[in-house]
Amino acid sequence: MINVLFAARPERWSVYEAPLRTALDTAGIAAHLAMDIPPADVDYIVYAPNSDLQDFAPYARARAVLNLWAGVEKITGNQTLHIPLARMVDPGLTTGMVEWVVGHVMRYHLGMDAHIINPAQAWKPTVPPLAREREVVILGLGALGTACAQALLGLGFRVTGWSRSAKDVAGVTCLHSDAGLAQALCRAEIVVMLLPDTPATANILNTQTLAQMPRGAYLINPGRGPLIDDAALIAALDAGQIAHATLDVFRVEPLPQDHPFWAHPQVTVTPHIAAETRAITASETIVENIRRGEAGEPYLYLVDRTLGY
Repeated sequence: MINVLFAARPERWSVYEAPLRTALDTAGIAAHLAMDIPPADVDYIVYAPNSDLQDFAPYARARAVLNLWAGVEKITGNQTLHIPLARMVDPGLTTGMVEWVVGHVMRYHLGMDAHIINPAQAWKPTVPPLAREREVVILGLGALGTACAQALLGLGFRVTGWSRSAKDVAGVTCLHSDAGLAQALCRAEIVVMLLPDTPATANILNTQTLAQMPRGAYLINPGRGPLIDDAALIAALDAGQIAHATLDVFRVEPLPQDHPFWAHPQVTVTPHIAAETRAITASETIVENIRRGEAGEPYLYLVDRTLGY
């Protein structure tokens, strides 16, 4: 029997205990799953970066840390962690993200904010273009970015993707490098931000890069708050360079009530709801990696800590 430590906030235990036990039973893995296993006895750590566990040194027997979050920026720099770290790629989270992104892309594409008539509006029958006439740019071609790009392709949009390293997604114009970023942004009628939060991606949308986008472009950020220079975005909105921004993630959450995003007429704030890890599907991902560890097979979704994701 193996020992699996659940290292997350206590309130998450009631959410994950039953799905994890079910997934372990389904996989035929005999395991003691608990929140209070002595460090010297732990084989796997199911982990949330906001848990009390921050020193991994006592866990000398542990074989892997299996993150419950898609984001790993709060753990990659931990100097006590020397065993494999796997990020969460949850099919349920991916589906939720695709649905949210497609919904907001379609909102902008169809001009729904302007075309939903109310008594104070004039009758202005402006017909939107077809999807094939619209260029959507996805910044970040990881699991989430790729899934969103494929869904938008299926609706007929022209899709360009940019990532720090070279990627190949069928039907998507894939770019990388600084020159590739400029090439992507200059065609971006709608930009979707799905990059990880790393030193290399901080403020990747700033005064210079926002100016590279076509005037009147739209911005959607369900990725990470630090990807955008807030002050630069406000200036670009005020100048009409960016027509509207829908933001789901922020540097500080909840977004402070005095932040200018709240009052800006060209900003839609959503409360970090674009995607959420689903306990049932996330548990299946976790247990598959435990199965792989026990079988001597490579772990899925390993983090390269030199890159930060």
